[in-house]
Order: sequence, then structure tokens, then C-alpha cells
Amino acid sequence: NEGNEYFKEKDYSKAVLSYTEGLKKKCQDPELGAVLLTNRAAAQARLGNYRSALNDAIQARRLKPSHLKAIVRGALCHLELKNFSEAVEWCEEGLQIDPKEKKLLEVRAKASKLKVNVMAASRACCACARTVLLCPERNIKVVLEPSNEEEEMSDGLAEMSLDGFHSDNALGAKVHLDADGSLNWPVLFLYPEHEQTDFIAAFQENTRFIDHLMVMFAELPPWDLERKYLPSNLELYFEDEERAEMHEVNPEHTLLQMLQHHRYFVKAGTPTVLAFVKRSPFSKKYFSSKKVHRL
Repeated sequence: NEGNEYFKEKDYSKAVLSYTEGLKKKCQDPELGAVLLTNRAAAQARLGNYRSALNDAIQARRLKPSHLKAIVRGALCHLELKNFSEAVEWCEEGLQIDPKEKKLLEVRAKASKLKVNVMAASRACCACARTVLLCPERNIKVVLEPSNEEEEMSDGLAEMSLDGFHSDNALGAKVHLDADGSLNWPVLFLYPEHEQTDFIAAFQENTRFIDHLMVMFAELPPWDLERKYLPSNLELYFEDEERAEMHEVNPEHTLLQMLQHHRYFVKAGTPTVLAFVKRSPFSKKYFSSKKVHRL
């Protein structure tokens, strides 16, 4: 009741605190629990905390799957978060309970329209990016049709999951143009010594590698037990598979500079970079059977 009073007064922060205190009492009545969660979701949404509001709506539905207000709140949150497919799905589920629920009908119509617009914009953006990418002046070599061997490699990647990275992310992300007309690439970093990876969904082509390394290794990863993976202690390479050769990449260079190298070929739409600890026993062994082009 206190939370409801604060909500009426538009003091949404205090309303959230009150509903939270109510939830801490762990009442065994699922109906009351669903109401508290749904009300807190409404207050969170008024504060712009749509992710927290959605989490509350999800929990409310777990307590009472047919709680229509929780479904409406969740659909609205998905709409605000631009999860248009999920918003439509929640609306469909709610309309099975009440086919005439006005708010769900409105959200479904709006989410369906926005979903179509986003898909159209995405196709236009990809087409524009492709035009820029294939422009001869850019001097980027793209392998458009994968060989059978590369298709098998992609199939293998689709089943691989390393350190929280799943290749579906890499395979799903696409090169696209930003507002400044620069290409943004999905880029895969490989750490062969530890069989780990990092994935950057949108690496702006004029950004330096060292800028990303400083962010990626601001804290040492849990698999780096020897604490060797410091930005200043890393060497970057790309592999010329056709010649079985390795080319060192200057960390101060931009992604575009690497892509324009005369022996770099972009495959599967995802540039790949290998990172090694300088002068490590593993890197010496790894390079022993390959020709290496140093800086």
C-alpha cells in the first residue's frame, strides 16, 4: 500500500523501495507476489529501468503465468528495449487470455510495424555496406564464396563455445556502416595458447588494435593464471593460410590498415586476429613451422 501511495505521488524511486520491502517478507501467496513484482516493474519502467522492469515481469509470470498486467508490462518493456519479436510473442500470449485487451493489441501492432521497418533498414544498411566494401578504392579483399573446407570450419565453429563466447554471435554479426560512413566489422580475437577467444561485434575500421586491447585486458582474464596477458606484452598476427605464413600486425595500426594488407583476405565476413605473449615458449613453438613476417 505504501508503494502504491508513492506511485500515485510519482515518487517512483520510493515506490520501488517499498515494493522491494514487501517482497523481502517472502509471502507464500503467489497472487500477492505477482502483484508486488508487477507494480515494481511499473515503477522501474517509469524510471527508465526497462531491463529491471522486464526481469520483474518475468518473475511475476513465473508466480502466476496468467497475470495479465505482468504480460502487458513485459510486452511494453520488450518494445522499449527494441525486442520487437519478443514483444509480439508476449502480446500473443496475453491475447490468448483476453483477446480484447486494448494495450496488448496496440503494442502488437506497433511492434510488428517496427520489426518490419528495422528489417528493411538492416537490409538497406547491409546493401550499402556491401557497396562501400567492394569499392576498388578501398583495396579490401573479400572471399565471398567459402570453399567446402571453410564451410566445414564454419560448421565446427557453430558448435564451439569458449569462455562465454559462442560463435553464433560471430556468425550473426555483420559488417555495417555507421553514421560517419565508416565500416564496422565483427572481429574475432584468438588466443591459441589457451584456446580462448574474444569477439567484438562492431570494430570500427579506423580504430587501433591497441585501443581495444586496453579495454579487453583492463582486467586480466581468469584463464591467464600467469598474468601475462597485458596489452604491452602482446603480439598480434594474421595468418596467410594459402602460403602458411604469419604476418605480424602493429597494435598501433587500425583495423583498416590490416584489412588493406596485400596478403589479408576477409573470410566469412569476420576478420580474425591471433594474439600471443611476446617471446613466450608457446609462440616460439607455434611459429617454428611457419614463415613469419615480422614488423
